[in-house]
Amino acid sequence: MKRIGILTAGGDTPALNATIAGAVARANQLKVEIIGLIKGFNCLFNPRVPHVHLNPLYQEIPELDPTKGGSLIGSSRDYVDPEKKDDLDLICSRLKRLGVEGLICVGGDGTLNGLQPVAEHLPTVLAPKTIDNDLGLNYPSEPDEFVRVNDANIKGGFRYKRTDSRAVFDLDHIVNYVTPGYATAVFVTASGVERIRTTAESHRRIALIEVMGRHSGYIALGSAYGRPDIVLVPEHPVDLEHLAERVKHIYDLQKNVLIVCGEGIVDEQGGELGAETNSSDPAGNLQLTGAAEALRAKLIQMIGDRYFQLYRRGESAREAIFTRKVGHTQRGGRPILFDRFYAAQLGAKAVELLVEGRNNAVAVLQYNSTNGFHVEGFDANRFRDRWGLIHARHMHASLYDPKLMKPSKLGIEYLLPIFTDAIGEDDMQHLRQTLFAAGNLTQPYHSITTDVSKPIRYLDPEAAAAALAA
Repeated sequence: MKRIGILTAGGDTPALNATIAGAVARANQLKVEIIGLIKGFNCLFNPRVPHVHLNPLYQEIPELDPTKGGSLIGSSRDYVDPEKKDDLDLICSRLKRLGVEGLICVGGDGTLNGLQPVAEHLPTVLAPKTIDNDLGLNYPSEPDEFVRVNDANIKGGFRYKRTDSRAVFDLDHIVNYVTPGYATAVFVTASGVERIRTTAESHRRIALIEVMGRHSGYIALGSAYGRPDIVLVPEHPVDLEHLAERVKHIYDLQKNVLIVCGEGIVDEQGGELGAETNSSDPAGNLQLTGAAEALRAKLIQMIGDRYFQLYRRGESAREAIFTRKVGHTQRGGRPILFDRFYAAQLGAKAVELLVEGRNNAVAVLQYNSTNGFHVEGFDANRFRDRWGLIHARHMHASLYDPKLMKPSKLGIEYLLPIFTDAIGEDDMQHLRQTLFAAGNLTQPYHSITTDVSKPIRYLDPEAAAAALAA
């Protein structure tokens, strides 16, 4: 294999450039060219196919910096519709004209679903990324636990449901233990929790901090490093009575409470506290909004004004309870050492999978208590249920203690290998040298896209049409 294409798809994460850099470094060693496809799958729908040569003369371009967040080649949430055969034929013909013999897609479960039709025409592999940490399997047999349930209210007339697990959960058996982007997202959220604590302490407040993750509770679980008093995850329905009593107990003790909640938390009836709206992102995911606000309204009603008036800490519960969202800062900025290192390893593994002749495979980061972290290749079909769909991974229930509303003992054991040495000395040195650099006050921000746009090349659309007609 002489030339490989690479694209980044779905939402941005801090470790995308590190993944690309790892792929380019390994390709240089193997004397394989890498072509960066601009703006993910969106590029392939464009007859001109904007692209950039990432390693001319087997040297990486200077714009490729693994310490920068985001993706220098851009990303989008466009995917290939397997029902549109004409689009698929056009895409494959364009890649062939570029001389691309294999394709690396950097993305999450949506990207893995989206690349399935492409893999039927061209060797294609996935290098994983997602701050939600929801790409993988809690154990290899997990896809077999999904069943279809008829539901006239859903497009297609059915929905997917998990049956009870029949597998023994073991941390050593997790497929793709952790995904690049997750560690940095937890670093940001845990830091945010620490900072909001001092406001809650100073003003005798109850703070509700909403973090990302959709229906996966991994980010909320990891935020325990910021020492919130309560953590709420989507995988365990919130017992509101127990929560209210727990909040009052902690408030009586220390005059402030910090609660972290995942954006996808549900009540005891399974209803979305975040109130899924009718809108969706371009990938078709329903958008979640307002979990913390919904929870605040419940606590205001259940605790009441009188409780705070007796303490002389405010005239109302509405005054005493406030919400904050960590928001998109979780997805951006410089990746910490753990993400940079293993993202690069996974990018390199993706190149190796293609060179070895593998197709429809995933580079995964495995962990066991004996050998620590290591990368492997895993067949994508093993992620699929019996109907061919790949589901987002939920955090295993045993990682959380619903009574204490904190990570369980096993949850702590899960987190420790990721975060014990997750931050490098250079991370802190970079912060000291750059954040308050004098030039920040006088020089405008210089976007990497400005530099990358200069070497971008295009296919001739007229020639492409003629080639297709022939």
